[in-house]
Amino acid sequence: MPELSHRRRLLVLAICCMSLLLVSLDNTVLNVALPSIQRELHASVSGLQWTIDAYTLVLASLLMLSGSTADRIGRRRVFKIGLVLFTLGSLLCSLAPNLESLVAFRMVQAVGGSMLNPVAMSIITNTFTEPRERARAIGAWGAVVGVSMAAGPLVGGLLVDSVGWRSIFWINLPIGLAALVLTWRYVPESRAPKPRRPDPVGQLLVIGVLGSLTYAIIEAPVAGLTSPLILSFAAVSALSLIGLMLYEPRRAEPLIDLRFFHSAPFSGATVIAVCAFAALSGFLFLNTLYLQNVRGLSALHAGLYMLPMATLTFLCAPLSGRLVGSRGPRLSLLVAGTAMTASGLLFATSDAEATNGLLFTGYVLFGLGFGMVNAPITNTAVSGMPRSQAGVAAAVASTSRQIGGTLGVAVIGAVLAGGVAGAASSATYAASFTDASRPAWWIITACGLCVLLIGAVTSGAWARRTARHTAERLEPASAQTAAGIKS
Repeated sequence: MPELSHRRRLLVLAICCMSLLLVSLDNTVLNVALPSIQRELHASVSGLQWTIDAYTLVLASLLMLSGSTADRIGRRRVFKIGLVLFTLGSLLCSLAPNLESLVAFRMVQAVGGSMLNPVAMSIITNTFTEPRERARAIGAWGAVVGVSMAAGPLVGGLLVDSVGWRSIFWINLPIGLAALVLTWRYVPESRAPKPRRPDPVGQLLVIGVLGSLTYAIIEAPVAGLTSPLILSFAAVSALSLIGLMLYEPRRAEPLIDLRFFHSAPFSGATVIAVCAFAALSGFLFLNTLYLQNVRGLSALHAGLYMLPMATLTFLCAPLSGRLVGSRGPRLSLLVAGTAMTASGLLFATSDAEATNGLLFTGYVLFGLGFGMVNAPITNTAVSGMPRSQAGVAAAVASTSRQIGGTLGVAVIGAVLAGGVAGAASSATYAASFTDASRPAWWIITACGLCVLLIGAVTSGAWARRTARHTAERLEPASAQTAAGIKS
């Protein structure tokens, strides 16, 4: 990539952030629209899960392929293709005549989305090469998640209440077209010096692991945990995982270079991403259904209720980026884990949903925790890796987020579906929803605790040494890059 002026680098960052806004806003807006989609398309809880997980599942399955493809054939080229597919998928979603079509068109969106965020992060990593400058850029990137969380529920609620749920996909069209034009005009092309070859077997094994596991979790409440169908899909997932771990180390250029995980910070960032985004997706799924289906709020009012969480995420994301740049990821991770654990405990051990004061306290705590966690995940995942493999490293981090989002909705949705299955009236539904959500809140609490403990273990001096040693094995010249990880 050619050397760019400071102003041009900031413009590239802004364009990449537009792609993140496109994807993040789509997810937060969709959560607010779930009850409306449920009513119009006569969807069950599992049907609502699939409207979210069809997207995150395809996204998680293709992110690493998209990252390595971008490194090979050109990051700007893949980024533009992704913008076109995502915008087209959004248009198709707005025209979906039934739930099955909506799920299918969400998958088209996901194919395009897989070419956006990891490729954009790779572009940022290769544009901002100085560690502190890169950490600040990633902090700005993380702040966009806060913007989407703040704007998504409000914009989505306003659109759903005034125009209908289909309009939530229309907002992607102007953003996608604007990002496409700006990318074509201002983002320079870049490739990895030594691009990696395709790994179709590894790609199929990844799809087998994630697809089979997600299907088994979502459909288990209906089919039964011991049904042959569920057991078969669980077995396919387990065998695919074993095959992946045996096959990938044998390849010279694997889809997933398992040597990356010799770095404790990288491994920690991967697990933390899964836990944090599982907590987020479960949190949004539970609260959206509770506020609208149990409390009877409109989509707009539900969005306003969740504004404290979104505001704290928006405020804390850039602060976390600056902390990571100046003091390393440890403090941000400890604050994030503590706040997310406290939020989950509040809902799990009290009737916080029934009291506005406690409800908003839980929202503030969760927003604080999630706002602090995103920047250290991204920075830690890419800082110790060779720049020539930036696309793959960024894609692993993004994949971990989507796996977390997929599992969060699948597991918590399955717990909820099992608890409310017998509800025949609105009063029965409200009571059963509250009881069914208790174990779900304990799952979210456990996710927060994992962020806290793993963040503490993988951000110290020992962890940084493993990162340097891993970088030396992967590419000797990258050892200096690994030194960019700070205590």
